Amino acid sequence: MRLPGRTAPARALAATAVLALGLLAGCGAGDTSGSSDVVDQGYQSGDGSTTTWAADERPGPVQVAGTDFEGVAHDVTDWRGDVVVLNTWYAACPPCRAEAPDLVALATDYADQGVHVLGINGTDAAGAAQAFQRQFEVPYPSLADTDGTAVAALQGTVPVNAVPTTVVLDREGRVAARILGLADASTLRTLVDDLLDEPGAPA
Repeated sequence: MRLPGRTAPARALAATAVLALGLLAGCGAGDTSGSSDVVDQGYQSGDGSTTTWAADERPGPVQVAGTDFEGVAHDVTDWRGDVVVLNTWYAACPPCRAEAPDLVALATDYADQGVHVLGINGTDAAGAAQAFQRQFEVPYPSLADTDGTAVAALQGTVPVNAVPTTVVLDREGRVAARILGLADASTLRTLVDDLLDEPGAPA
């Protein structure tokens, strides 16, 4: 049984990079990651910890929009009524590369159930990001967020303390769960399954 706003035991330990634009510095109350900087390496640890919120306590709705690396506009408000998985990443991030196959499998396996996956990349130029997408055969879009707009919008609703961070939105666009650092595949699928099974979900 998950309790609202509690951090579950970490499933994985991954060294993760701080966002280059510094938008994530000085996170406010509610940060339960326990992350700390690695001296002289510019990294911040995200331990894979998962925080969930009960349906009546979820922050949001989240409003994240932008243009992907192919020039196509995306807005999560267009996906209201569906479950949305947001994932921050960049190409040279080791845990981002480690979790990429699991995110690809999730997006593929749940596409017919109305689950959308959207990446947010605030670091890479188009060439590096697209090479990553080709290498891992990523079927979902990623916002080119070098100006930090999408992350700032997300950060305004839920603290995003590390890269990668994965945020799962319910059908109303509210934050149901957040994973700081490398996302465990089975944990992420359980979170998505639970949201798909919530009362009021389409049959």
